[in-house]
Amino acid sequence: MFENLTARLDRAVRELRGSARITEELLDTSLREVRMALLEADVALPVVRDFIERVRGKAVGAEVLSSLTPGQAVVRVVRDELQLILGADGSLRLDGPAPAVILMAGLQGAGKTTTVAKLGRWLREQRKSVLLASTDVYRPAALEQLERLCHENQLDYFPATSDQAPLAIATAALHKARARFIDVLIVDTAGRLHVDEAMMSEVRELHVALQPSDTLFVVDSMLGQDAVRSAGAFAAALPLSGVILAKMDGDARGGAALSVRHATGAPILFMGTGEKSADLQPFQAGRVVSRILGMGDMLSLIEDVERKTDRKQAEDLAQKLRRGKGFDLDDFRGQLQQMRNLGGLGSLMDKLPGGMQIPKEMVQQVDDRHLVRLDAIIGSMTRAERRRPDLINGSRKRRIAGGSGTAIQDVNRLLKQFDQAQKMMKKLNKKGGMANMMRGLSGRMPGGFPR
Repeated sequence: MFENLTARLDRAVRELRGSARITEELLDTSLREVRMALLEADVALPVVRDFIERVRGKAVGAEVLSSLTPGQAVVRVVRDELQLILGADGSLRLDGPAPAVILMAGLQGAGKTTTVAKLGRWLREQRKSVLLASTDVYRPAALEQLERLCHENQLDYFPATSDQAPLAIATAALHKARARFIDVLIVDTAGRLHVDEAMMSEVRELHVALQPSDTLFVVDSMLGQDAVRSAGAFAAALPLSGVILAKMDGDARGGAALSVRHATGAPILFMGTGEKSADLQPFQAGRVVSRILGMGDMLSLIEDVERKTDRKQAEDLAQKLRRGKGFDLDDFRGQLQQMRNLGGLGSLMDKLPGGMQIPKEMVQQVDDRHLVRLDAIIGSMTRAERRRPDLINGSRKRRIAGGSGTAIQDVNRLLKQFDQAQKMMKKLNKKGGMANMMRGLSGRMPGGFPR
């Protein structure tokens, strides 16, 4: 996410490098690039105008400290103003009497139902009991979709049928949540292909009946200005307490993130960063701005490692190596799975300082599809071959390639990558680094794959 905006902002700041001070002429050139970067990112024009004027007012005549270059001084101003656009961080209102009710609204196709399940999983990880209900009786299989997502994520689902009225479903779900002393009830509402009065009337009726502690609008961040317009329409019809940006991983521009707060006046609470149920992150303006400016987001990376890696598997591997048993292809496969759980190399690069400067071709070589292919190759090996890769000769490679639907060259590349990972593990184990790495898992990436 934000790749295009990050690249353009980097070019804008580059214009100021090597200058002894910030002049109006240099600033005009730089801000022209910033303006184009924001407009190309589909940021709303009023937001761009206000932003440019505020940056200009603060940057002209700004004191350049001895530790800062003019470029760095402008970046500091841009950073502060971007955070101002995104607004203060918000949070869910869960402190009232149980159950806290969260009403979810949004257009059809925005990823609302998937986001409902993601939010339910996130709340469960916060040690909250959660009940999910759907009032979308119009879209075919909408009720079944939420039920399936609940089953996949071990979440409680309130059963309903398409012949029931949305209000009846919602009130029955609320009674059940109260009777079972559930902490949070999340109610999914019907979406439409566009904003219409019938849709707004229904969701307002649900709002009056449920008196939710939070009314959240789920917006498809890939829609750009269309997303911002729909957010404004919902904000005019409902007292929104927050926004969730869905599909942020598919938006290289990032304009919706910078415009939706302006359109709704409501804080952005979460953003969806992938297709998996665990891919929902609390929205924190400072971290997002760091990503936009190419400074990375190490805190989010550490939290991802803590949430999505298997600590027991990591400790078992550390103990195995300490006992002198070698790192084999089963271990390598486990590390590939850890990488996939973290969203692949692209997701990691998005959070590492300077990660955006790594060529896209290199990142694409280790995308999720590539990791799946490597897993398939290892899965086509026998147990003996996974434990002793030296057994794999030419005829075995042909069999493995045929069984995994890949080429012999792919098998050779995997074995070469495994050899590099095995050498790295040996070095770590000799220095005691493996044990230290596993003990400090929250501060480092899991080993086993070239990073």
